[in-house]
Amino acid sequence: MTEQQYVLDLREADGTWIDAVGGKGAHLGVLSRIEGIRVPDGFCVTTDAFRRIMAQAPSIGDRLDQLSRLNPDDREAVRTLSAEIRRTIEGIAIPGDLAEAITGALSRLGERTPCAVRSSATAEDLPTASFAGQQDTYLNVVGPAAVLRHVSRCWASLFTERAVAYRQRNGIDHRTVHMAVVVQRMVFPEAAGVLFTADPVTGNRKVATVDAGFGLGEALVSGLVNPDVFKVRHGEVVEKTIAAKQRALHALPAGGTREVAVDARRQEQPALTDAQAVRLVQLGRQIEAHFGRPQDVEWCLVDDGFHIVQSRPITTLFPVPETGDEENHVYVSVGHGQMMTDPMKPLGYSMWQLTAMVPMHEAGGRLFVDVTRRLASPASRAGLLDALGKGDPLIRDALETVLDRGDFIPSLPDAGPGGPPAGGGESDPVDADPGIVNELIERSRASVAALERDIRTKTGPELFEFLLEAFEEHKRVLGDPLNLQAIMAGMEATWWLNDKLYEWLGEKNAADTLTLSAPGNVTSEMGLALLDVADVIRPHPEVVAFLQGVGDEDFLDELAKLAGGAEARDAIETYLDRYGMRCVGEIDITRPRWRERPSTLVPVILDNVRNIEPGAAGRRFEQGRQRALEKEGDVLSRLRALPEGERKAEEAKRMIDRVRTFIGYREYPKFGIVSRYFVYKRALLAEAGRLVEAGVLSEAEDIFYLTFQELHDVVRSNRLDEQLVRRREEAFRAYHALTPPRVLTSDGEAVTGAYRRDDVPAGALIGVPVSAGTVEGRARVILDMAEADLEAGDILVTTFTDPSWSPLFVGIAGLVTEVGGLMTHGAVIAREYGLPAVVGVEGATRLIRDGQRIRVHGTDGYVEILP
Repeated sequence: MTEQQYVLDLREADGTWIDAVGGKGAHLGVLSRIEGIRVPDGFCVTTDAFRRIMAQAPSIGDRLDQLSRLNPDDREAVRTLSAEIRRTIEGIAIPGDLAEAITGALSRLGERTPCAVRSSATAEDLPTASFAGQQDTYLNVVGPAAVLRHVSRCWASLFTERAVAYRQRNGIDHRTVHMAVVVQRMVFPEAAGVLFTADPVTGNRKVATVDAGFGLGEALVSGLVNPDVFKVRHGEVVEKTIAAKQRALHALPAGGTREVAVDARRQEQPALTDAQAVRLVQLGRQIEAHFGRPQDVEWCLVDDGFHIVQSRPITTLFPVPETGDEENHVYVSVGHGQMMTDPMKPLGYSMWQLTAMVPMHEAGGRLFVDVTRRLASPASRAGLLDALGKGDPLIRDALETVLDRGDFIPSLPDAGPGGPPAGGGESDPVDADPGIVNELIERSRASVAALERDIRTKTGPELFEFLLEAFEEHKRVLGDPLNLQAIMAGMEATWWLNDKLYEWLGEKNAADTLTLSAPGNVTSEMGLALLDVADVIRPHPEVVAFLQGVGDEDFLDELAKLAGGAEARDAIETYLDRYGMRCVGEIDITRPRWRERPSTLVPVILDNVRNIEPGAAGRRFEQGRQRALEKEGDVLSRLRALPEGERKAEEAKRMIDRVRTFIGYREYPKFGIVSRYFVYKRALLAEAGRLVEAGVLSEAEDIFYLTFQELHDVVRSNRLDEQLVRRREEAFRAYHALTPPRVLTSDGEAVTGAYRRDDVPAGALIGVPVSAGTVEGRARVILDMAEADLEAGDILVTTFTDPSWSPLFVGIAGLVTEVGGLMTHGAVIAREYGLPAVVGVEGATRLIRDGQRIRVHGTDGYVEILP
């Protein structure tokens, strides 16, 4: 493109010209050169023209500054300011030479040729952000004056309220986006609509969906009519729904469009024949193959031929793990088991892969385990479903849905390779000996201490060789048979008690009370220890006031200058010495630890100061212990009154002893993992600091966007692909908009499970009962622990709770999460603290509003939203 070229023929544009013609223009240019794809003729008014117009109104720059400072949630302010910017742009007269360039290009189409005038932003139709529907399109525009007027409207539409909000949500600077305009010859279709080359609901890449209606496609896009829907798989229509299409949009002879009634005899006729739908999907597959990813395609049918008027990537699909084969695979989410479904950065997921006990596959910044072979073998299938179902019933149901289809997973004679079933399996019994737990904890501490000692002298490539050996030690500690026996002993005793006491006594979830204040639970101790920190701070009003204004991470040094501040600082430092390696999303090594960002704990400490009485930690633990002892006595006495009561009581006593010995240890292996991770992280950041000094890296945290293997290569070569880091940053931002499925197939289908219960009140939200009791209170929907502001009696509602959320549990009355199962961390700690809890409640943070009153049925597994 020449300097200051204002107009470009559509066929001259290609995918490298997005900065000049925008996403839509670039895509249309590429489409026009694909053999067999018909695209209406046209031209692009380039971003040079837009920049020239913007330069004629310097006041817009000030307004853009104001816009960037606005809170995206302040919709009224965004609406007012964006409207001012649009009016200003539309009011700018198009300079004569620019107007001549546009009308000259129009004359080559035919001066009175009806046109579609369509916005094409430089941040539109991109692989990570489609911007669908964010800017404007004008149909059947006739004549030079009308075309110029609508070009101005397209420029202004860069600042519609919805486009501004979309950019703000996606972290895109308003100043970096420019607007081109596509002007195309208008086509007058018999039918039009949208083709998705992958199912937009399930994500299945092998099922294409065609939405079709009569007349212009804008009727479908705007929601004026319900479309006919065709689902096409392997070249045939496998499902279709024909809608009653009462209205259609047609072009007027003098320009513009009009909504018209569809003749009653045609309303329920299909807009396409099955053969046409299949032919359209074939064209869509051709387009998809060219762009290398599933597409959202706008089409028009004219005289039995299809014209393509737009194609953009479908940005809402969850990626599929790469396997390099054409076999069917079924994947289970790791994040749902680890209570961390946020995306991980490349260094984070690659190090989890290197230290995990089973192979894991990355997609969308999340990790998945391939369970195909274990599902295929009858010998391993039942154990896998049982183990996963105890952790998350929705995962089991989704896997059973796949199995019930009968044709996706072949049946194999045995499990083959792939490791043990996720979640463990049958284990040899182990005596209820507290000495076993003490020995395991000591082994873990010794291993971490040796790691800290030996890593100090390692730098450069030697560090990475050392870490690879350390990862093997990491896995050796986790895979220690005694460690696995101890973990399973606590869980199996819990399941046994719940099953048998329900069978013998008709009591649900009796183990919840029997495990209150179980000894040696490092995660519950972490929450109680923060109450002790609050006890040190509470008597010092000046310290409390200071903490309320904390805004950076240097506050501990300042704290010591206040009356009572030295004691407060020492209490916080002692806490950080013990637990500072923890943080939200701690399985991702790149997440800032509490030791690195201690201000994260300040809101929780202040909530404890305000809401909790002094000495609460010791009292609460003792109260829980007493309740568990009383429950034990009650259960055993009731069992003895039954037929064969002595035998039943003896068995129950043995399991109660076992659960109280081992259930607390359930939390320790994760503590050991995270302790090791912090050692790894500090060593890698020190190495990153050396790379910054050598000019290899711009910032130390750039290493977070490299896998461990890639970072190793950078250290060896002292060379970094800066563009790789930037691409990874962009991808990571995009991954936040994706919801990871519990179960994912190699076809890209996100398989959703269901609870299939009919024993709950109408309108109740169903989940997994993990901690007994019923509580009613105010829902606090909190997505970021650092923004917690809780009052006594509040019920915490959030997406997931990994161990770092435990300090919040001491100040709440109940818990509701979207992710989790009976043995996930939040559930274990809720039982320790005696909090009624329901987890695995799909959409809880969306369906429950902050401040609503809710009732949590922790025994029966549902949540009621109260009037």
